Amino acid sequence: MAKAPQSEAPKPLTPVELELMQIVWRQGEVSVADVLKALPPERKLAYTSVSTVMRILEQKGVLQSRKVGRGHLYSALLPREAYELQSVRHLVETMFDGTPSQLVERLVEAVPLSAEEVAQLRKLLDKKRSRS
Repeated sequence: MAKAPQSEAPKPLTPVELELMQIVWRQGEVSVADVLKALPPERKLAYTSVSTVMRILEQKGVLQSRKVGRGHLYSALLPREAYELQSVRHLVETMFDGTPSQLVERLVEAVPLSAEEVAQLRKLLDKKRSRS
């Protein structure tokens, strides 16, 4: 039985957990076979490995499942947006000494931004400033 839904994951997901969650978030309700089909062809994961990771995610309260025939269908308990927020907060706290502006500075330095993206960021900051 799945744990009660959590608003945030207790800690960041492992790379494999996140890879599988990306598929669940994209597709909604999935079987292990659905996840295997959605993986890139070069990504060789055994059915049993995917099944094990899905059960671990269920134990963590990130997924829920329901029995259908001999298998299970899994769906997200943790919304993608909630995990994104939790991950960004974790990154700010652990890498940027709790200073969000340092993260934004590194982002602007590291990733080329189009003029349209810069304008969008300015709008978001102006909107945030007007609410404060």
